[in-house]
Amino acid sequence: PAAAAAAAASAGCALPAVLWRLLQGRKGGRRAVLLLGLCDAGKTLLFARLLTGRYRDTQTSITDSSAAYRVSSDKGANVTLIDLPGHESLRLQFLERFKAAARALVFVVDSVAFQREVKDVAEFLYQVLVDSTVLKNAPALLIACNKQDVTMAKSAKLIQQQLEKELNTLRVTRSAAPTSLDGPTAGAPAQLGKKGKDFDFSQLPMKVEFVECSARGSKGEDGDADLEALEKWLAKIA
Repeated sequence: PAAAAAAAASAGCALPAVLWRLLQGRKGGRRAVLLLGLCDAGKTLLFARLLTGRYRDTQTSITDSSAAYRVSSDKGANVTLIDLPGHESLRLQFLERFKAAARALVFVVDSVAFQREVKDVAEFLYQVLVDSTVLKNAPALLIACNKQDVTMAKSAKLIQQQLEKELNTLRVTRSAAPTSLDGPTAGAPAQLGKKGKDFDFSQLPMKVEFVECSARGSKGEDGDADLEALEKWLAKIA
């Protein structure tokens, strides 16, 4: 036990060693739901709203936060929500730490800033989708189109269409990149989608869904968040 605890500590794991071993198990034991996305997408407020229902001021995260979440269904099941930093220099590092434990991924998108951030959003999502562990485990994926309380927010349908277009462009660009002398497959990421066809999310090994939500809510700090679709999805995947 001491050696296991030391190993967990040296890995920088924020979860207790026993819980971590449970989360790292087979699909039945993978209970983590990872909240991913760019900075300022609203992940941390969404995390707080799901756990407490209350609004709170947030700031850019530099580490992960985790907590047990009881789904709103007759199952009475729990999952472990893990809010991962969205900063470019940190996000892949934290994804690497927790991806093997993921039962599901919630990729949070800022629906208001989406038009100007679409390339960055697609780049991060591409890195997630071609990850070998993610492809192997095929956790359920939800694209949560946040900040729908703002008038200029883009719809989930438009966000899906734009992301498919950008991911297809990224796939073409990456496949055309020069290969090393070791051969074209040495260290190369997996192919995204089906070769010879324009990319769409139905080609992925995991089920992908889109929902519209608002962690802030239409009445701001004093009102309730609009997370009903997200909560229903969490209950379903739990």
